[in-house]
Amino acid sequence: MTQWTENPEGGRAPGPGGLVRAWVEVLVRPRRFFANGIGPSDQAPGLVFAMAVVLVEESVRFALVDDAYPVVADSEPLSAALWLGVTVLLVAPAAVHLLAALQTVLLAPFAPDRGGVSETVQILCYATAPCVVAGVPSPAVRSAVGLWAIGLYVLGLTVRHDLGRQRAALLGIVPSAVAFGMGFRAFAAIGVLLREWYII
Repeated sequence: MTQWTENPEGGRAPGPGGLVRAWVEVLVRPRRFFANGIGPSDQAPGLVFAMAVVLVEESVRFALVDDAYPVVADSEPLSAALWLGVTVLLVAPAAVHLLAALQTVLLAPFAPDRGGVSETVQILCYATAPCVVAGVPSPAVRSAVGLWAIGLYVLGLTVRHDLGRQRAALLGIVPSAVAFGMGFRAFAAIGVLLREWYII
């Protein structure tokens, strides 16, 4: 069962104020947040946090990027509402749970003292914090926040699953690459930057 913790540490109080506090804590004091702000079997705050990040990110992208979504019934407002709803309410939660399940399978043989699946879900959710600005049509911004989010995810794995940094990075590379490199389009942005710099 998921529930809101009555007296959470690290910023997981319910409501908009709690979301903002959690966002600041993850960005400013991530190790402390992952140690104190995640509770076993307490996915709801993390999922709401990730959905809020995706809502802001995709809203910005829809507003600033031409042809961000297919237009439905010749109505951009209707299209925005439809695609934002699908992305925030269906795609984001499903992706989080699928990636957390994959991460659990990868951790099982190598992290005997690991935390539960719920904790992995929350790590992934809160690691999305920098991606709130990933909708800005700037390859530099998307690259930076995507790499930042990957770093937060690896840190969360080290803290909650009792892993060394290198092992956490190896075990977390596939889920984090899918979530942040592909989901928030950091890899595409990095490719653009490399082409601009004539590296590839």
